[in-house]
Amino acid sequence: MSQLRPKPSSPSPSSPSPSSPCTKLCILDAVTSLCEGCGRTRDEIALWGSMSEAQRRAVMGGLEGRLRAAYPRRAPAPAES
Repeated sequence: MSQLRPKPSSPSPSSPSPSSPCTKLCILDAVTSLCEGCGRTRDEIALWGSMSEAQRRAVMGGLEGRLRAAYPRRAPAPAES
């Protein structure tokens, strides 16, 4: 019988954590079906952990425009410095 090793709960210091657009404002809009904080769909949020880094970056590349189109009157987020 082989021993099972528990999976590490967090990434090791040498491996980078997966990129995420999460803003901790998780509200799914019933009309747009988007998270009001990050702009992802429910499916994108659910699949995020299984996506490759390239897939995550492709989704993140369109989030700003997606949020702008869904919420045109929303004030733009302040630029990060």
